Amino acid sequence: MTDILMPALSPTMEEGVLAKWHVKVGDVVSAGDVIAEIETDKATMEVEAVDEGEVTDILVAEGTEGVKVNTPIARLKDEGGAAAPQPAAKTEEAPKAEAAPAKAEAPKTAAPVAPAPAAPKSDSGERIFSSPLARRIAAQNGVDLKSIKGTGPHGRIVRRDVEGAPKGAAQPAASMATAAATSGIAPRQAQSLAQMGIPDGSYDLIPLDGMKKAVARRMVDSIQNVPHFPLFIDVEIDQLMAVRTKVNKMLEPQGIKVSVNDFVIKAAALALKMVPEANASYTPEGIAMHHNADVSMAVAIDGGLITPIIKKAETKGLAQIATESKDLAKRARERKLKPEEFQGGTFSVSNLGMFGIKQFTSIINEPQGCIMSVGAGELRPVVKDGQIVPATVMTVTLTCDHRVVDGATGARFLQAFKPLIEDPVAMLA
Repeated sequence: MTDILMPALSPTMEEGVLAKWHVKVGDVVSAGDVIAEIETDKATMEVEAVDEGEVTDILVAEGTEGVKVNTPIARLKDEGGAAAPQPAAKTEEAPKAEAAPAKAEAPKTAAPVAPAPAAPKSDSGERIFSSPLARRIAAQNGVDLKSIKGTGPHGRIVRRDVEGAPKGAAQPAASMATAAATSGIAPRQAQSLAQMGIPDGSYDLIPLDGMKKAVARRMVDSIQNVPHFPLFIDVEIDQLMAVRTKVNKMLEPQGIKVSVNDFVIKAAALALKMVPEANASYTPEGIAMHHNADVSMAVAIDGGLITPIIKKAETKGLAQIATESKDLAKRARERKLKPEEFQGGTFSVSNLGMFGIKQFTSIINEPQGCIMSVGAGELRPVVKDGQIVPATVMTVTLTCDHRVVDGATGARFLQAFKPLIEDPVAMLA
């Protein structure tokens, strides 16, 4: 029997929230089973079992906050009563606690369990994600983890992968590279900057922190896995600017200032209620139709990007949205947001208009079905009543997940959004 410890889900994690248990006392778990969900200051991640065993005790209840890393949270016993390995976090970031196995009572008839070898690295220097038990078995059997494709979450190598490795799977990486070279195929990840003509010493290398890695991984996953397409529309914002001036003058005694982005968030939320098919997410089980418009707003912070959420934005006035968005953005830059404040949105807004960007297309924030990109308002010639006149025009791009929002649905959403922006008095009611 052994303690399952609170895992370190990122290099900087010291404590977290045990958000949910997926098992109960008496359950028998298998390798790869998700047993719990852990919330950190950056994300909610799942914890998976890497071996079979029976859950004998739940030591930390659901919803418990401030659980320190390496604190026992449950106990597991395998069928023979021997110590089962500590579960690993279902994430591609390296848990601190994974460098050594969980402490356990060794059976009287068995010798102490040897520490798991350190996580190996690929030829490109990237960590090969594997469980402690998989590394231990690989070391005992002389299996090269570089040659194995993991079947665990996010490609993690687990026990069954090592035990099921076919003959020859332990081929050294060097010989594999040689075989690739003779076939005319070179591993992409093996290419260094020097090999691409950029000499060492001509650049400074800034190591990737946890947030950079997470953002990179999510964006690559999204662009590869989501069949996305953009829709563009121009909206006139002269009336919006005039209304904004009047609203801010009224709110000045309260210290509240409404931005153009606050109008956009409110208009998007109302449009989502008018076209609920756009307020949806794709899941393997079906299309999730969200009850509320929880609008995520992209905020640039040091080292990355985060998307705090205006919950139930359709029910809130502009003053409340302005107050919340200012507070969320401030705490986002200070990295003081709670996980629930930046996870779980149903629709995203990204605004680069303040930087003078005229038009751009954003990558979808999975599992959301859409993201709206807002450009700068600028004077442009438009035709009204047969005459060319100046107007302040803003280009908006809606990127859609075609599995959820097709072209017609996206167009209907923009048709609902446009009049709300062009005649914002309706949003003041």
